[in-house]
Amino acid sequence: MRLAFGLGAVWLASLTIAATVIPSQNNDTDYKIGPTPLDTPWTDTVGTNPWPEYPRPRLQRSNWKNLNGVWRYRNGTEGDIKSPPFGQRLEKPVLVPFCLESALSGVTGKRHIYSWYQTSFDIPLDWLVTDRVLLNFGAVDYEATVFVNGHNATFHRGGYFEFSVDVTPYLNASGSNELIVHVFDPTDQDRTQIPVGKQTLNRGGMIWYTPCSGIWQTVWLESAPVEHVTKLDLVAEMDGKGTLIVTIYEPDTPDVKATATGISGAPFVFTVKNPELWHPDTPRLYNITVKLGSDTIQSYTGFRTVSRGVINGIQRPLLNNKFIFPFGPLDQGFWPDGIYTPPSVEAMVFDLKVLKRVGINTVRKHIKVEPALFYKACDELGLLVIQDMPSLRPDLPDPGNQCYIIRLEGPEQQKEFDRQLAMLVEQLKSYTSIFAWTIYNEEWGQDTKGLPEFRLTDLVKSLDPTRLVNAVSGWADHGAGDFDDNHHYSTPQCGTPFWSATSGLAAYDSGRIALQGEFGGVGQYAPGHTWYPDLSKQTSYELTNDTIAWNYRTHKLLSELREQTELYACSGGVWTQTTDVEGEVNGLMTYDRRVIRMDEAQWKADVFALYETAAKRAAHASQNVGMGDQSLEGLQIGML
Repeated sequence: MRLAFGLGAVWLASLTIAATVIPSQNNDTDYKIGPTPLDTPWTDTVGTNPWPEYPRPRLQRSNWKNLNGVWRYRNGTEGDIKSPPFGQRLEKPVLVPFCLESALSGVTGKRHIYSWYQTSFDIPLDWLVTDRVLLNFGAVDYEATVFVNGHNATFHRGGYFEFSVDVTPYLNASGSNELIVHVFDPTDQDRTQIPVGKQTLNRGGMIWYTPCSGIWQTVWLESAPVEHVTKLDLVAEMDGKGTLIVTIYEPDTPDVKATATGISGAPFVFTVKNPELWHPDTPRLYNITVKLGSDTIQSYTGFRTVSRGVINGIQRPLLNNKFIFPFGPLDQGFWPDGIYTPPSVEAMVFDLKVLKRVGINTVRKHIKVEPALFYKACDELGLLVIQDMPSLRPDLPDPGNQCYIIRLEGPEQQKEFDRQLAMLVEQLKSYTSIFAWTIYNEEWGQDTKGLPEFRLTDLVKSLDPTRLVNAVSGWADHGAGDFDDNHHYSTPQCGTPFWSATSGLAAYDSGRIALQGEFGGVGQYAPGHTWYPDLSKQTSYELTNDTIAWNYRTHKLLSELREQTELYACSGGVWTQTTDVEGEVNGLMTYDRRVIRMDEAQWKADVFALYETAAKRAAHASQNVGMGDQSLEGLQIGML
């Protein structure tokens, strides 16, 4: 398998790194969890030093300092960025890294359009002798302006993406340093159209949820040499100078598997003999050390190839040149206590472990980007990830006729969507578990006349030729990408000779892979475990009276998908969904994660029946299996 790396570091399973948590500095004396209609088993265990783990498992250093904890907060106003509150103590406590609207933030409330954050930190003296100090943010929704000791250090736009800034020039050599962050997050205010996924300020209904504003992923400092690693990528264009030393270790041991030395600014290839391949059943990962001068980072990777090919006359997705049937849930990643931010890594991984218990091998990460540790967990547990691009707001009023709606406001909104789509691919493409990229969901923000999905498919393939691309999930499909993706509730229509003409869907395109991109959506009321106490506000595509009926109905729908796999061209399915979310009650679990609706023995049998049926369809001689004879041993390295 050919992998290309820019300089960076990733979590090493055997590495122990002690983080320094920033002192509370009396910020937390008035913090308390805000009101919420529903909590989780982890809500009361969060404390005031949340998410202490090293947050960026693709690029990890030993000298770092976690800045999560209780900061100070002030609700802002339009234009107030011209007068930052330097030297002031802001009025309210806020727990970073939780969305302002969430109970765990301690702020809660609505319409946090403009916001101020404030904290302070000290720097170990040895960091400032020869090294640079980097300030890192996992994600801030939506625009962040960062001030350090009164200096404007950086600006970042894009609510789902990590960013860093070298703050060395602004630091005090001794004593405390003031960090202030101004955030602007319009979500879907007025005619705003930015990538928001399912966040909304105003609209109710089943599939729209509480927005997430502000800092919602980990903030941390780290020390790095002047010449240091900045990025670790798969097949990326690269610049820079220096000598790169790479060491790969045997899984779960300190034994060296292979070493190589190269020059930065140009990829190079070396061979790892007889690697154990990564697969959902055997998610083998190799630890990596990368050195550039005095900078040492830790990383990991899995050896595997994703491609597509024809097997017995049918287009199929391939993993390591063999047909794999990706099946799993629509995974939205919302939490009643943290909204976009899980209360802890333990809570986040709980969801994934429940899925693995019943044999699920895939999650469709639905129009949201998760913290980096989510993808690390998928790498380790063995879950393929179909990663969606967070969608634009889908239904702006038509200025020419208020009775109609338009999908795209204009060229500036398209340009920004394109830019952030590229950021998504660049940020996540090194994770082994990423299986496919989804550009558009159900026509949301899609220019159906200009057909940008063809151009954007080419863009994604140019940035990452090692994955499949689902150009359009649901409908408004004009033939771009690797998948013919059909959404149909509650029953599946996957690669079949029948379809729903009234919904605007087209017949199955046999030139692409048939994927049931969404189906199921069977709901069940769970009194005491719902976001709204009034059950009349809880709904789904189809409802059952109890979990016995729910399991009967889900068994029937999974059996239909299995039959369509046996009889037709179905090559994968996405079930709606992992958990209930606010007004939706169609999860495999309730929103608070306290009730698992699945009869796990039945679900496991149904899931494996899907895989067994798919294996039988591919059991005979195959032809044109995509990338075919490519080596799984070449490791292509480069750096920034």
